[in-house]
Amino acid sequence: MAVVEVKPGVHWVGAVDWNVRQFHGATYSTHRGTTYNAYLVEGEKYTALVDTVHAPFTDVLVGHLESLIDLDKIDYVVVNHVEMDHTGALPKIMELCPKARIYCSRRAEEPLKQHFGDLGWDMTTVKTGDTLELGGKTIHFIEAPMLHWPDSMFSFIPEDKLLMPNDAFGQHLASSQRFDDEVDNAILMDEAAKYYANILLPFNALVARKIKEIVEMGIEFDTIAPAHGIIWRTNPNQIIEAYVNWSGGVETPGRISPEVVIVFDTMWNSTELMAEAICDELSVLGCRVNLYNIGKTDYSDIIREILEAKAVVFGSPTMNNAMLPSLSSLLDALKGLKPQGKLGAVFGSHGWRGGAVKQLASSLAEAGIDVLETGVEVTWVPDSEDIAACRDLARRLDEALKTK
Repeated sequence: MAVVEVKPGVHWVGAVDWNVRQFHGATYSTHRGTTYNAYLVEGEKYTALVDTVHAPFTDVLVGHLESLIDLDKIDYVVVNHVEMDHTGALPKIMELCPKARIYCSRRAEEPLKQHFGDLGWDMTTVKTGDTLELGGKTIHFIEAPMLHWPDSMFSFIPEDKLLMPNDAFGQHLASSQRFDDEVDNAILMDEAAKYYANILLPFNALVARKIKEIVEMGIEFDTIAPAHGIIWRTNPNQIIEAYVNWSGGVETPGRISPEVVIVFDTMWNSTELMAEAICDELSVLGCRVNLYNIGKTDYSDIIREILEAKAVVFGSPTMNNAMLPSLSSLLDALKGLKPQGKLGAVFGSHGWRGGAVKQLASSLAEAGIDVLETGVEVTWVPDSEDIAACRDLARRLDEALKTK
């Protein structure tokens, strides 16, 4: 990809990763790849590089920079976030830019040394309200702890009305285009929602508070340039409003989201029959419902749907007195993400001894989900009475949703 002008004197110099399919280990699927966005800001007196890229793309970053400037003329490197997908190229950049000084938050200084060793870098720590004068351009720093690491911060250039918030407002989306008006908006917002659900959901209160703080600071911006994915230049308020909605448990306006998400695994189809009966009854009652076999569906995609759903229903057969391990990872993720304001229900089957349904209910409760008092548990294969009980569970959930 070629460098792209974001604003006069500000260029995207990052890298596109077309092939990555898993992020944060194997906890987040990236079906559409991602980008590692870095920005070169050239003032009248000084030049700053805001963020770098994942280490395997160091040569791409260097090549982009060399197409614009002699590397020894870079005066500052701003580290908005320490995570390796944004700092992997930092050692090479500091080697090629020997006079550069690093600007980072106070909480980033020690992690940088832990990751790379004490290489004698010239480092300045900043806090909200601190600025870096470049001549005709001023970088203002805004601390944003836990969005999504303790060290995270935003960089803002008021002269250009440009906000560079690192991981906030981003998406994992590889594209030959750089801006929101150049890509399909439905895909863009779906990836933004998946990103929020899997990364920022635990920090709902902090997200809402940070947006409120930015509004109260009187910051005016017309472009948001995150560290992953597409740059918002046509309608940056779209992603701001979406974050306000998601942090408050409200679905995206204009999107028809499932009201109920059913997730199950099955061994010999007994639990699957139960899941289908619950799904069918909810559909008859007029609920929008999505049904997922966890063994055939990426769980980070399910988390994206849970973000805007009103209820979740989990089902599992019993194995070794517990639910199937395939559901454990998703439920452990939900315990950490703690989706707000959701109703829940559980069901399952067993042979000689149960355990899965009780464990499912306990796990959902630990995730902060309000679980219906009684689930459905059947022995061996569900008969007509068992299927009727599943349909009754669906009706009880529907009634709870109406009175919620």
